[in-house]
Amino acid sequence: MNIRKTILLVAALAFVLGGAGLYSYTRYQARDLDHVEAAPEEGGEHEEDEHAEDEHGEEGHVDAVKLTPEQLKEFEIDIAEAGPGSLDSGLNLTGEVKLNEDKLAHIVPKLAGVVREVNKSLGDEVKPGEVMTVIESRELASAKAKFLSAGERVALAQATFAREKNLWERKISAEKDYLEARQVLAEARIAQREAEQELHTLGFSDAQLAKLPGLSDEAMTRFEVVAPFSGTVIEKHVTLGEAIETDAGIFVVADLTSVWMDFNVHQSDLASVRKGQAVRLRAGAGQPETEAVIAYVGPVVGAETRTAIARAIVENPDGLWRPGQYVTGNVAFEKETVPVLVPKTAIQNVDGSPSVFVKDEDGLEATPVTLGRSSETHQEIVEGLEPGQRYAATGSFVLKAALQKGELGHQH
Repeated sequence: MNIRKTILLVAALAFVLGGAGLYSYTRYQARDLDHVEAAPEEGGEHEEDEHAEDEHGEEGHVDAVKLTPEQLKEFEIDIAEAGPGSLDSGLNLTGEVKLNEDKLAHIVPKLAGVVREVNKSLGDEVKPGEVMTVIESRELASAKAKFLSAGERVALAQATFAREKNLWERKISAEKDYLEARQVLAEARIAQREAEQELHTLGFSDAQLAKLPGLSDEAMTRFEVVAPFSGTVIEKHVTLGEAIETDAGIFVVADLTSVWMDFNVHQSDLASVRKGQAVRLRAGAGQPETEAVIAYVGPVVGAETRTAIARAIVENPDGLWRPGQYVTGNVAFEKETVPVLVPKTAIQNVDGSPSVFVKDEDGLEATPVTLGRSSETHQEIVEGLEPGQRYAATGSFVLKAALQKGELGHQH
């Protein structure tokens, strides 16, 4: 007898614990939606269940949710009245951050030689005239010597010409000697000007040329490669002791305080994108939105992509925008008033159709709607919601969940 009581007690305890676990799991699944009532379709729950069970064996269906004012507040569901609104539509574009090629320099040495100093590395900042590398060049020494010798020849020719002119004027020497001296002076000056222009081409100023006679032999071969403007070294192709030629690209310097945003615009949208339009830029999480203006729209459509380039120039003083980074842009169009405009938070996909929860005497009913134009935050409703009707502007996801819970509750 005691054994039988023990068995019955254990069985009862197992039943109680199993029921409690099932109840806890059901409450976890439903969460706060337990006290949201899903209203059945017209005809009543009993009639619907009987019809589903007797004729087809399918689950019941509900299309409205009843909530009290307290529940509306609890689930942050705002009821609004449908009406007109101003639609700030736009065109979404994808693109890429690129270097501002108007502020980009490919630095070449201009002279062949051997690298003796390398003063800059990748990522270093440079200022105008700052020495980036030094090259030892025999070609430079030859050009400087040519300039100096041309100057000496000019001085000698000037002295000879002055003497011959004096003698000719005094009728002591022939005119032929005077004319020959004048020709020699002219040729010396031409040679000097040619040597001077050659050094100017290599970047030497008049002040530097004036100092050449006092330079040491070592300084005669020293060629300094300097930065053309303030910027950042983004490429470096030079090493100490390397022999380089005149066409070698040794550095690339970019001014990153401004960048290009190049967007691909499909040919069907080109009529809507114009120079001077505002564009809102995004590049992902952590990147703040930035406003810019379209500065250029390409006149040519690519044969393969069927797109043209729309470019915005963006100031980048803090270096937040990095070349190569993907970016999205929204080109704003003119605002337009539409008869019915709702926030996108009001729209849910119910039974495969976009729907809005419209408030009537049965509760909040999922009503299929036809969508029109849209902006980032709002949607035009073409059919299904009339001006003056009241609808759930926010919290539609909660209503959809409650609707689905109601359906599941009527399965058989």
